[in-house]
Amino acid sequence: MLSALAGRLVVSCQAYPGEPLRTPDSMTRMALSAVAGGAAGIRAQGIEDIAMIDDCVDVPLIGLWKIGTEGVFITPTLEAALACARAGADIVAVDGTRRPRPDGLSLADVVAGVREQTDALVMADVGSLEDARHAEDAGADVISTTLAGYTPERERTRGPDLDLLTQIVRATALPVFAEGRIHTPQQAADAMAAGATAVVVGTAITHPATITSWFAAAVDRNAN
Repeated sequence: MLSALAGRLVVSCQAYPGEPLRTPDSMTRMALSAVAGGAAGIRAQGIEDIAMIDDCVDVPLIGLWKIGTEGVFITPTLEAALACARAGADIVAVDGTRRPRPDGLSLADVVAGVREQTDALVMADVGSLEDARHAEDAGADVISTTLAGYTPERERTRGPDLDLLTQIVRATALPVFAEGRIHTPQQAADAMAAGATAVVVGTAITHPATITSWFAAAVDRNAN
């Protein structure tokens, strides 16, 4: 599964609550478009989205379930992780930080539970080098820099946190996916050069509202 993603692009197909594209059908069409463009894998949020996308694409699917908006909210419980796997996720992305989880379980408990009850792999979304080491000790199959800059341990960089990526690659033996604020093809290439196993891009490909805002701001700044 991971070998199919090594050296390749994964596209994250997610929409924020209240947006016009916040439907499983819209995200499935986005996923199909991404695969047509060369994406080797898809990252999807929500049980309905995961299930529909799984029915329509033949590439590895990373699934997560965001519950809430603060603290530990990316697949925050074992129950949520199992639901993602049962909906069709080949890899379940979970909060891989060292923060307390809502169900009181440790990250190691979650990894063990997913492994015992499903065939899915576990991706630990981390925000620091210490998180990455903790996730490796907990038995995660792969690490992603998804939460870099979204926990108090590191300042949010303007683009991808390549320093953190390099640190994790050097300090752990696990595959490391670069994710977070990768907005240009050059930044994706830089992440691969920094040692990433694969690159995950979401907003810059699948979030029209944000992409439009970038262009609108540029035009406004340069209007006569």
